[in-house]
Amino acid sequence: MIWIFGGLLPVLFFTAVVSSQSVHEVPWLPCQFVDEYFVTNEEGHKETKYHHRDAGLQFGQLGDSLVHSDLITFLVTASKVDMRRYVKGGVDTLQCEVRRHSTEGIQMRWPGLGAQEHDVWFTCTLRHTEGLFVITTFLRHSPSVPNDMQLDSEQRISVEDKDTISTTAVMVVLSNTPSVDVGLMKEQTLNCEYAVDHKSAHLTVEWRLQRRGDRTKLFSYSSRTGKSEGTGVSVKALSRGDASLKIPLTKHASEGTYICSVYVPPLYGSHDISLQIMEPPRVSLTVSSELSLVVGAEQKVLCEATGYYPLDVHIEWLKESLTPGTSRMPEVLKVVMFSSHRHHMDGTYSLSAFFLLKPTLQDSGYRYTCRVSHVALRVPIRKSFTLSVTEESSVLWYVFAVGFIVAMIGILCLLLSKLHTVREANKRKPY
Repeated sequence: MIWIFGGLLPVLFFTAVVSSQSVHEVPWLPCQFVDEYFVTNEEGHKETKYHHRDAGLQFGQLGDSLVHSDLITFLVTASKVDMRRYVKGGVDTLQCEVRRHSTEGIQMRWPGLGAQEHDVWFTCTLRHTEGLFVITTFLRHSPSVPNDMQLDSEQRISVEDKDTISTTAVMVVLSNTPSVDVGLMKEQTLNCEYAVDHKSAHLTVEWRLQRRGDRTKLFSYSSRTGKSEGTGVSVKALSRGDASLKIPLTKHASEGTYICSVYVPPLYGSHDISLQIMEPPRVSLTVSSELSLVVGAEQKVLCEATGYYPLDVHIEWLKESLTPGTSRMPEVLKVVMFSSHRHHMDGTYSLSAFFLLKPTLQDSGYRYTCRVSHVALRVPIRKSFTLSVTEESSVLWYVFAVGFIVAMIGILCLLLSKLHTVREANKRKPY
């Protein structure tokens, strides 16, 4: 389970019932309301503290019976913006979080239907548990009586346990690529979408790249002027709510945090998209899959991992017996030497791990495996060879036997050639 409700068995039971359903089919989602309050520290400075409170998100109309009256309920009434249409998967793949939203002192009436000057704002963020998407919805709440009795010391609406906060979804900003791993020289699109509950919204869209402390503007568009700066985003697609950024060919400088922001006064929504360059290593050995050596001979065996990024890679040599009935775990070789990391022109790296093999007869039949691990690999790459060891004397005997046979064949051919020459000479001799 994603949401934890201490001792609330009915809530857990309801969540278990709907967990396999599509979000579009359920009227209620369990959430955490991350409320905030302020304290003054010993130095006299104000600090923000957070209080995680059990809550629920209920979809319906004013006057609907509450699914769980013992919880804080955020009632989301019908509007042109519905966060559920962007959700993929079932309820059990979601994390739901509601927070207060500040317009940073900007006081203005939202252009949508039913909005008032004194509206209060919340955000609801839905995240996929495996990072497939993140959706932030802005919820507008219109207090029934806008007076000071409803406000706390920070001039915010007070939310008590079991309260019902009626809201309307007015804007959603989402990304289906909150985290991206991609190789070098690849085309990559960073998804960013939005929807607003009214037409002709005054809209500003920006993309920025934050890399090693520097922030660079990549693209900007303002509907007020109709002008755009930068590249990578289709202005035509913006009219459909698609603000995705296209990276034509990835390189090392493409790595960083991309920030897609959508501003419809007074609401500002943004999502950070992490892009990491990942290139898996290519692994090769300097010997074939079958290696035959004579007792006392030496052989340098090298395993090379090339073309990987980022830098961190782990190489180890393993030795294991192939004798039937042997169940020992592979032995990790200790006497292994490593080259330094080599940095190539394309930005990738290489590393070699090698050892000097001087086998005995007892080493014959063993398999040696080079195992390479890297963050770009789901499972390590393994390259192996099997060792065959023979005695030197037997080898010399074979060499002598083969040499003797070859020599005898040569002598025989020579004799036959001479015999043929003699016969030809006799035929030509007159009687």
